[in-house]
Amino acid sequence: MKYYDILPFVHHLLSQLIQPGDTAIDATAGNGHDTLYLASLVGEKGRVHSFDIQEQALTNTTQKLQEHEVYSRVNLHHAGHEQLKKKIDQEEWPQVKAAIFNLGYLPGGDKSIVTTADTTITALQTLKSSLSPGSVILLVVYHGHEEGKQERDELMSYVQSLNPVDIQVAKYEFMNQTNNPPFLLIMERKG
Repeated sequence: MKYYDILPFVHHLLSQLIQPGDTAIDATAGNGHDTLYLASLVGEKGRVHSFDIQEQALTNTTQKLQEHEVYSRVNLHHAGHEQLKKKIDQEEWPQVKAAIFNLGYLPGGDKSIVTTADTTITALQTLKSSLSPGSVILLVVYHGHEEGKQERDELMSYVQSLNPVDIQVAKYEFMNQTNNPPFLLIMERKG
């Protein structure tokens, strides 16, 4: 049996969920890896909304998208993911099939700028009320730093309180790795 590492598993799940013409959200653009992957999945007629509060993240993402000639498929938002509702037009929400979060800090960037539980939970509340049944939210939780531990704890408390009739939540993690390896939360919007 083959086990996927966290990020390859995320990409595997996204490839099963997203079809050409769909809309997807990268709630934490970072260095653009997930935005690029989503742009390849949605195809020429699809749309990706990618969010980040750091100008460096948007610059890195723009460069990656231009190198792969998929920039026209993406709306880059210089905003936190808690602004989803304001930045994505209401008529687009039915086409959104998946949203991905990589929580923590920008790899290679300023480690003092991190995602926080309050903005992440605000974004999740928007997604929970706006996504169509069958849509999925994927959260890669990096908790190897102090702020990450706090975000993890508040996030886990939040997702465990959700009504399973509305949202089904699963956790994918490796139990015997050292140094606080990331884990994945998979949230599926039910009918």
